[in-house]
Amino acid sequence: MPLPLAPLLPLALRLGAVATASYAASRWIKARTHPGRTDQRAEDALDDLGEGLSLHRPEDRTAEGVSQTNTTARMVRVIRVGGRQFKLDAAFMARFRVSKGE
Repeated sequence: MPLPLAPLLPLALRLGAVATASYAASRWIKARTHPGRTDQRAEDALDDLGEGLSLHRPEDRTAEGVSQTNTTARMVRVIRVGGRQFKLDAAFMARFRVSKGE
């Protein structure tokens, strides 16, 4: 006895459309992104950060019409799951600078 495949046709068409759209989106994203780079100086600076949150406005970086705020944060945690141990080390540095236009 032959299998009735006609009821599966709408599902197959929907899955094909989703797969095609996903493939096209991934190709589009891959074509418009760059691989990036790792700067060892930035890695060392992130490793030297103390744990916690810091926000300051350095006086030596201010000039006429320029305002700068620096922020750093670091969190180091050890997570144990099912007898395994994972170390989570998250750090970031940010600079926000505002200056008057000419």
